[in-house]
Amino acid sequence: MSAIERTIWRVARRLALGVALISACAALLLLSDWRGRAARRSAVPRVALFVFASRPIMEDCERGCLEALAARGYRAGETMQLQRFNAESDLPTASTIAKGIVDARVTVAITFSTPCLQAMAASNRDGLVPHVFGAVTDPYASGVGLDRAQPAAHPPWLTGIGTFEPVRAAFRLARELRPALRRVGVVWCTSETCSEACVRVARDECRVLGITLLEAPIISSVEVPDAAKALVARGAEALWIGGDNIVGMAARTVIDIGRVARIPVFANAPIHATIGALFGLGADYVEVGRITGNVAADVLDGRAPATMPIQEGVPRQLALNTDVPALLRDSWRIPTNVLAEAAIVITSNQVVRAPALVVQP
Repeated sequence: MSAIERTIWRVARRLALGVALISACAALLLLSDWRGRAARRSAVPRVALFVFASRPIMEDCERGCLEALAARGYRAGETMQLQRFNAESDLPTASTIAKGIVDARVTVAITFSTPCLQAMAASNRDGLVPHVFGAVTDPYASGVGLDRAQPAAHPPWLTGIGTFEPVRAAFRLARELRPALRRVGVVWCTSETCSEACVRVARDECRVLGITLLEAPIISSVEVPDAAKALVARGAEALWIGGDNIVGMAARTVIDIGRVARIPVFANAPIHATIGALFGLGADYVEVGRITGNVAADVLDGRAPATMPIQEGVPRQLALNTDVPALLRDSWRIPTNVLAEAAIVITSNQVVRAPALVVQP
């Protein structure tokens, strides 16, 4: 690394720390103000909606959740007080927000993403706040006291929805689109249990399919570009983005690197096909939000989280970008039967929506 690059890196780190501190202070001020207002409006339930990052997936979850709550009679600003929180991909900020939510003694806290589940669970060990989670790849591996063998056995104040991305189906689809596919690269963040869970499944599926999975572990978003380029240099014929918040935030960068190398990116988030991935096979996160919102509405209606087993909900959706194959160095073909199953098709840079896809596991 040159002296100029080292200087830029130091400045970037200082700026990131400053942004994180400002976000944390803002969250505390919002919560403090909210507590004061809550004392004056105690009859109205108070809901905290907490996401980890500004991403389309999180926005879809929020939208579906609020639609479900409204349909059940809980409308923001009318029949419930709603406060949104966003950690902007910073774990210390997520921890600060979670502590503030618990301190505010909200009626129910709703979190989307594995890091938010973990931060909230760590701050809520005494069960002072009912907590509903959604958009979590593998809640049983998140270290919050859940037992895969007993979905009904969980902390009595905690319940929610697990949404494990269809990793195996994504690799099988990639092989269907290119039968000669032999080497796939993945950048993944070692500090995210959701990312590690997806990579473990990918390793196993690649062994079954005879594909070599090239891995580039990282610990922060600034490492994503160099890691993706290194995978290309190692001979990756395609790049895969799994259930990783950090890499998901940098998806456009990964796709751009693939475009330069003339290799495709495929993903477990349908939204990535709209920015240049060959396909995204994953969950319809608006529907995930609706399912989570209905669970939260049950809690607001008076049902105890202790009586609600952890659920698994993966309403699958396929998005295809038919513009991509012509840009690739190798032959990738989208069969008509796959095209017919797509819920979203991007063609000539236009997004066309079709009926929702149902894919067999």
